[in-house]
Amino acid sequence: MKMNNMAIVMAGLILSTAAQASNTIQFQGEVADQTCDVTINGQASAPLVLLPTVPSSSLANAGETTGQTPFTVGVSGCTASASVTAIKTVFVGNNLTASGRMGNTASVDNNVSLQLVDPAVPATPLDLTGQTGAAGLSLAANATSASHTFAVQYYAEGTALPGAVLGSVQYSVSYQ
Repeated sequence: MKMNNMAIVMAGLILSTAAQASNTIQFQGEVADQTCDVTINGQASAPLVLLPTVPSSSLANAGETTGQTPFTVGVSGCTASASVTAIKTVFVGNNLTASGRMGNTASVDNNVSLQLVDPAVPATPLDLTGQTGAAGLSLAANATSASHTFAVQYYAEGTALPGAVLGSVQYSVSYQ
């Protein structure tokens, strides 16, 4: 009987350990020599980038893009440094598609997603998994502010159908 009770206790410990692992919250941060105030199109909170209304015919085939809309990531209030500071912008998409684009949360059935790009290299979409940061933002020596322009565009996952398009990303900057 003691062996059965011991087996039950051991099983309970194993299950509670497994349950604890699935209920783990990880927190991540960074301590850096440099910090700045970050804005999107000059907005420090709740930025909104409005894309143009486009005809569904411009997204008739999978892989087509249209409506590229620039937005600016800016940093200000930085501490001036004697050397150049490279800053990577990290984007983490919410509701990513299987191919890594922002899924449309307004109308899931219209075959349209959103893609972030650097306008200087529009054929290469930005990573929205948070695994790598996008280069381009650089704080010049002795400067206290800088900015870099990125862009968002519609992407046809298939033949686009009319409907609203809404997507979002979280962002952070990483000082190199």
